[in-house]
Amino acid sequence: MDAASTRILPVAIIGGGLAGLQAARLLHEAGIAFCIFEARERLGGRILSTDAAGRPAEDGFDLGPSWFWPGMHPAMAAALAQLGLAAFPQHDEGDVLVERQPNRPPQRFPGIRQEPRSMRLVGGTGALVRALAGGLPEGSIQLTSWVTRIALEGDHVRLTLAQADGESDSVLAAQVIAALPPRLLEASIAFEPAIDPAIRLRWRDTPTWMAPHAKFVAIYDSPFWRPAGLSGTAQSAVGPMGEIHDATTASGAAALFGFLGIDADRRQAAGTALLTRACLDQLVRLFGDEAGRPAATLLTDWTAEVFTATADDRRGGAHPVPQRGPWVSGAWRDRLSLAGSETSASDPGYLAGAMDAASRAAAEVLQRIAVPGRAAS
Repeated sequence: MDAASTRILPVAIIGGGLAGLQAARLLHEAGIAFCIFEARERLGGRILSTDAAGRPAEDGFDLGPSWFWPGMHPAMAAALAQLGLAAFPQHDEGDVLVERQPNRPPQRFPGIRQEPRSMRLVGGTGALVRALAGGLPEGSIQLTSWVTRIALEGDHVRLTLAQADGESDSVLAAQVIAALPPRLLEASIAFEPAIDPAIRLRWRDTPTWMAPHAKFVAIYDSPFWRPAGLSGTAQSAVGPMGEIHDATTASGAAALFGFLGIDADRRQAAGTALLTRACLDQLVRLFGDEAGRPAATLLTDWTAEVFTATADDRRGGAHPVPQRGPWVSGAWRDRLSLAGSETSASDPGYLAGAMDAASRAAAEVLQRIAVPGRAAS
């Protein structure tokens, strides 16, 4: 495509997850045009709420993040209220099961209500994605388009896009918001000029929230564990799931979910069928025979998601922590802002962190646009 016909945008947003959508919302409210470029066929990134068949649904089971804490995250609570989204507490009434050793029955302990209580969104966390996307202008989102290269070109940045049909395209933008994990940004996008080596190392060394994990959901006709006095919460040193919780939706669709406690290489070697069988066997050990007769099961391994994880994420890693210092430097300082949850100064790796980082990135862009000549300096 020649320069004369290249589309020129005020702002390009790379990634249509929570951070990208929140940044877009803030730019739209400020009257700034933008386009979101999302590599997947859907919005949401690591947020995915599906029906029993694994299809995105308006009353879905969360295969990515589920919880937030309004008292700890007041800005997120305010945003949810502004969007008209309702929340409900994570079910925690009843006893907790603990599985310490193989071939030993689980121990049962009185449950202790956690404070602050973990909250969930009515309709799943996908409800937040739908609410944010629904308020954006028509034509401002481009799916199945992933950015492979960005290059400084005069007063703009050129983004090279790969598309599902094998074709490529490019756009020019005055500003770029990279709303994806820093590690994924470093691994998947080429920069010209090159990013400073110290900054690249920082991106690569920042763990990506959810990327090392796999989540199993078993869906039932009813929450049979509740009449038995169980909360649905369990801890296990036996596995394959290390922790289990009630995943029943606000509408009453019953489910249990657990995080697999085995690493990515072992999960890949075992395969979905064997892992599903092992998870159901574990639920039977904990909750009885009825747990072995689910209406459906779902298993999502985020390490296998190429638009979430890199090879470094297969080794696991700690939850991201707040970091001091700039995420961008040198020639890119006035053109590029990072908005992935991991870059939040207050809540990295949480839903609230994505909202916070997006707000910071949008504010940076608005300041550059408002100060004539600064972005071109």
